Amino acid sequence: MGLWIIIGHAILELGIIILLLLGFSFILKNIIVIRIIGIVGGLILVFFGLSIVRDVYFGNIPADFLNSPDMQNHEAASSISRGLENPVIGGIMVSMSNPYWWVWWATIGLAFMIQFDISFMQWPKLVAFYLGHEAGDLIWYLIVSTLSFFGLRHLNKKAYYGILVFCAIFMIIFGIYLGISPFFHDGM
Repeated sequence: MGLWIIIGHAILELGIIILLLLGFSFILKNIIVIRIIGIVGGLILVFFGLSIVRDVYFGNIPADFLNSPDMQNHEAASSISRGLENPVIGGIMVSMSNPYWWVWWATIGLAFMIQFDISFMQWPKLVAFYLGHEAGDLIWYLIVSTLSFFGLRHLNKKAYYGILVFCAIFMIIFGIYLGISPFFHDGM
């Protein structure tokens, strides 16, 4: 599952790199755009966090996979076939909803591209930059998804729900922070 999510993330990053090379960077440096990204991304994170807390409270989150690896594979296969729950689309949506992803590309990512003279004219550098960046993402997130997969086998339902609620509360707090933090800065 982690590989598919990273593919979605990589597709989105290819798009942002192309847009930056076409001159899109001035838009991401506009404080109004940063504030809109912060508010929208923050609201999405708060919504997701509240949804998780609500679903745990009402028992709408299945935990059958904690005891049965076969059930997990069946659920993963069926969720891939459902349109909006596609992990590639999920990888795109999660990346887009993270305001710091946009800020990273508007600052650090763009600075790397300028520093290493990444352009369409220097396409071998462009390919190396993109593949190198995605290889780093792939390694990190495969480690995270593998540890998550094997770690779930050793959790009981109560611990699993506790972790979900903890992460949801963190997501809500982080969403609020991301929504208001762009208003404490005058510009980029």
